[in-house]
Amino acid sequence: MPAKPTISFDNLKVAFASKSDAELRKMHLVFALLNNKFVSDLGIALTKIGFALRLPIKGIMKQTMFGHFCGGETIAESTAAAQKLAEYGVESTLDYSVEGDGDEASYDQTCAEILKTIEKAQNQDSLPFAVFKVTGLGDHRVMTKVQAGEILSQEESLAYDRLKNRVDQLCHAAFQKGVKILIDAEESWFQDTIDSMAYEAMEKYNRESCIVYNTYQMYRHDMLERLKAAEQVAKANGYLLGAKLVRGAYMEKEAERAEEMGYTNPIQPNKVATDRDYDLGVEFCISNGVYLVSGSHNEASNHLVVELIEKHGIDKASDQVFFAQLYGMSDNISFNLANAGYRVLKYVPYGPVEKVMPYLIRRASENSSIAGQSSREFSLIKKEIARRKSK
Repeated sequence: MPAKPTISFDNLKVAFASKSDAELRKMHLVFALLNNKFVSDLGIALTKIGFALRLPIKGIMKQTMFGHFCGGETIAESTAAAQKLAEYGVESTLDYSVEGDGDEASYDQTCAEILKTIEKAQNQDSLPFAVFKVTGLGDHRVMTKVQAGEILSQEESLAYDRLKNRVDQLCHAAFQKGVKILIDAEESWFQDTIDSMAYEAMEKYNRESCIVYNTYQMYRHDMLERLKAAEQVAKANGYLLGAKLVRGAYMEKEAERAEEMGYTNPIQPNKVATDRDYDLGVEFCISNGVYLVSGSHNEASNHLVVELIEKHGIDKASDQVFFAQLYGMSDNISFNLANAGYRVLKYVPYGPVEKVMPYLIRRASENSSIAGQSSREFSLIKKEIARRKSK
């Protein structure tokens, strides 16, 4: 039996090494706000009103929520944030987090922006991945009709072709420049359409190395079997499967739509089932040579991945397994893993402050609703402040 891996996520000196005392105080303020659901909800409401009325609140946002959870407004600002992470062995992917206007011009603009992140990543060792959401490149209503097997109008058919071309353009650019690319998971009613594009790209570009990664939301009760089926298809067709595993992000929306339309809710019955399938999923990937990005803020799951890497004798420095967390969250996990020599990826969102608001609002809601997430972060920050004072 291999020895139990010696890694702790409680080493606060390592976790907050990149933060000055002033930055730590700013984090304390952000998580104090998030830790109080009433204050958090009120802050979100006031921020929405402030932007709607065009009040000069951008500076406040850059000093608080935006400044903590986003790398900046531009690729250049975010690259600076990524370079600071790289000083501590943490790698990044620049995540353009602007939700477009839902027209062809905005889809083209998003595609052009993501191409720029691929170009930036080619010349930056600390940026091994690019990332995109398919809904940033095309109409989700068209994807929903495709998944439902409905006949598209001529206009919809042309729009769908343009969407597929944009996805291929990004995956091809990543392939040419030797940059890995993550395709984010979205809602179940058009996820099959996204999957088909992801697997088509893998078949073209994942022959010799793993370039394209699809995302699997393990809070869906069918996802473990879908992951296993994807591995079988990849093996049969001679390409490498890239899989990013996450727990999931659309639970309330999924439940509401299932009830409204009278079909079985695709979400797991409880968190225990989600945790079980997540852990079974990472074990399946590592045991079967699937290229894995383990996107988790759960300490137990991260410990498990470390154990599996050691059990299977995987080189920590290889690209076989990456850990991933969001910028501004779970630094105790990210920095301690990186300090121990593992490949760790931070999602670094960026975009104009006012246009990244939907992303920030989701982040704030998630932090205040995930049991213990913001209170855990807040507790660690308070402990580190106390540790520094006692030195």
